[in-house]
Amino acid sequence: MFENSAAQRSNIKNDVLSGLTVALALVPEAVAFALIAGVEPLVGLYAAFMVGLITAVMGGRPGMISGATGALAVVMVALVADHGVEYLFATVVLMGVIQVLAGVLRVARFIRLVPHPVMLGFVNGLAIVIFLAQLGQFGEAGQPGWAAGTFLEGSIVDVAWLAADQLTIMLSLVAITMAIIKFLPMLTTAIPSSLVAILVVSIAVFGLSVDTKVVGDVASIAGGLPTFSLPSVPFNVETLSIIFPYAFILAAIGLIESLLTLRLIDEITETRGNGNKECIGQGIANTATGMFGGMGGCAMIGQSMINVNSGGRGRLSGITAALSLLAFILFASPLIEQIPIAALIGVMFIVVIGTFEWSSFRIINRVPKQDAFVLITVSAVTVFTDLAVAVVVGVIISALVFAWNHAKEVRVEKRENRYGSHYYTVHGPLFFGSTASFSEQFTPRDDNKDVIIDFADSRVADHSGIEAIDALAMRYKKNNRILHLIHLSPECKKLLKKAGDMVEVNVVEDPNYFVAIENADWGDEPMVGGSN
Repeated sequence: MFENSAAQRSNIKNDVLSGLTVALALVPEAVAFALIAGVEPLVGLYAAFMVGLITAVMGGRPGMISGATGALAVVMVALVADHGVEYLFATVVLMGVIQVLAGVLRVARFIRLVPHPVMLGFVNGLAIVIFLAQLGQFGEAGQPGWAAGTFLEGSIVDVAWLAADQLTIMLSLVAITMAIIKFLPMLTTAIPSSLVAILVVSIAVFGLSVDTKVVGDVASIAGGLPTFSLPSVPFNVETLSIIFPYAFILAAIGLIESLLTLRLIDEITETRGNGNKECIGQGIANTATGMFGGMGGCAMIGQSMINVNSGGRGRLSGITAALSLLAFILFASPLIEQIPIAALIGVMFIVVIGTFEWSSFRIINRVPKQDAFVLITVSAVTVFTDLAVAVVVGVIISALVFAWNHAKEVRVEKRENRYGSHYYTVHGPLFFGSTASFSEQFTPRDDNKDVIIDFADSRVADHSGIEAIDALAMRYKKNNRILHLIHLSPECKKLLKKAGDMVEVNVVEDPNYFVAIENADWGDEPMVGGSN
């Protein structure tokens, strides 16, 4: 009993502290993604709060963090630019409705169709995207204009020197942050090392008056509570025609990223989330967010990794992160705006190192070439376009490779049995990729009067296979041959009924008969016969 109570207290402590760490890392990310989408920073912060809170309570994966993401922000840019932010809010509401329907229809099960090379490419590509996003902060710090805005104006040489000095300071702070995160767990795990690193670096910068870029230099995060308001757009068909394409794309990207992140967290924690419940939770969150002035969101792999690595496993961690973010907006914005950007960059760099599958380099020459190609392609497409496109491309390539390899497996053996009938035995799956090879192996014009095709060692997998059999039957009919199809599956026989009398389906095996009678078969094998 006491052990259970101690474990519960430890879990609560871990969830609260990891949630606070995540909230600190959410601030610059939410602001940055809002600016990418062309909206005010508070629109991104409200989305991070509301989506994070609702999915933490209602989602299917405890410990997973959701909020505004770059994958969604890049899609929103054109909509905001062409129609304004109110149309974005309406789109986010519709996006949520689509995601709820996806959960009700249980589409989450299809995520299991994503092959492992695509999963590796997904995490590698996303790690690269997170890394590149942090480099933008260094670029701004290294520009003379940024340094000149911090110090008194001087000569070009002085400004350039100051810019280089600023870059050195940022790099040093990033290195200190990463060192604390790396080595503190060797001494104690009582407090998340990421949180300690942020606090230590922030106190050092403030106490020593180190001049470096802080959160407040990006944007102010001060604001009030989000207020309910229906999107101010005309509720007509024209509006629907504008927002529906964006809503569908956003819903698809959001669900793909969320379900793949869920699957990754499942593997790390060795537990199992509920994909369909997560779809519904994401949908409700986005619908609500659109009505409270938020830009919508989905699962965030970077923040989820911070949470899990900091010990956050339960729903309390996500709830704490969301409520802490709201507290920052309402009460603590002056303090949060003093956090050095370098400390948050250091945290994200550790996330990148932990997210990237370094084993990819070791196995790249050991796996089949097509799997290596898929892994690299998905990573590249994730970096240069977006996650949804990358996953779809990876799945399509994997499916085509699978189809091509299995198309070569179908083969047909031909012989003449003792009754003068030509007997064909089909081996391998019959589907859209193998129908051409299947049809080429029959010679209706040269075969004997009676022809038997045995499907005992084959499986008709799709409608293309049915059509191939139907077309083959027509070829034999035109050549005045009698065709017998044996050992077809019940599903296949039902579909073949449309062929009518031109196909004679003979089923040799019957569950009511089990005595094997030799010398009374279609081919040279004993047939099943005799009543029980």
